[in-house]
Amino acid sequence: MLPATFKLCAAISYRHLRNMTGLRRQAAVTISQELSKFACHSTGPSTWINQVRRRSSLLSSRLEEKPFSEMEMSYVKQGEEALQKSLSILGDQDGWKTETVVDNGDKVLSKVLPDVGKVFRLEVVVDQPLDAVYSELVDNMEQMGDWNPNVKEVKILQKIGKDTVITHEKAAATPGNIVGPRDFVSVRCSKRRGSTCVLAGMSTKYGAMPEQEGFIRAENGPTCMILRPLPGSPSQTKLTWLLSIDLKASFAANISKQKQESIQGKFHSRAVSAPLQGWLPKTIINQVLSQTQVDFANHLRDRLARTVALNC
Repeated sequence: MLPATFKLCAAISYRHLRNMTGLRRQAAVTISQELSKFACHSTGPSTWINQVRRRSSLLSSRLEEKPFSEMEMSYVKQGEEALQKSLSILGDQDGWKTETVVDNGDKVLSKVLPDVGKVFRLEVVVDQPLDAVYSELVDNMEQMGDWNPNVKEVKILQKIGKDTVITHEKAAATPGNIVGPRDFVSVRCSKRRGSTCVLAGMSTKYGAMPEQEGFIRAENGPTCMILRPLPGSPSQTKLTWLLSIDLKASFAANISKQKQESIQGKFHSRAVSAPLQGWLPKTIINQVLSQTQVDFANHLRDRLARTVALNC
């Protein structure tokens, strides 16, 4: 019987049969039964038989899991696409220009990509171990509005498997309402491989979350955060954040010329001398985004320090 069972396993290796859940389940159950019979007729089952039996039981339980729907699979693929594209962008070291360097070593770089636009890259070191940073950014993502003033709310709309979620984020208005309230609907993908974690995402469509009154639906992605232990110092974490975002930014139509000039002066805008005519210049947007990344790093450090203090 055992040879026949392995023939059945060989059959399901063909692509058109591999999608037949019932056949795969039958193969897993049959293997488990045959291995049990084989073990009973042996003086002592070898280690590999026990290992295969455990794996076949695990396979049987996984086959009982509800498969993803076509829509869910599309979200999973979007998350994977955001992850791969983000890693490709970060992997190309050419063309990055310095936007901001802070005294503590935090820095923001940027580059312009033909198919994406301007992207920003934050590089910081956080004085906390990777697990603490990962837990705050992934496990506790819905609490981000509690410690990051730039975020009003993060809500998980749907979980798909263990790696993918759909989220709705509301961004707080910037000081002086330079950039008014924005919201985002995103698919997020988290992958952890050894000592490296990648948290990637991009904007998506989600029927249950249409555009909200009082918010402009902005778009982001591909975007990601990479977490790694600092070499030689496992109690510290190197965080790299790739930010790609379209704020769909505009001023209110009735903003005064005096207010426009005030904002231009605040951000030292040299690119715009005429009235803004209702649109927020990219020079201001770029400075807002790079400053938002620097602020995020500081808020994250404060949050982690308070969490450690409470747990002591």
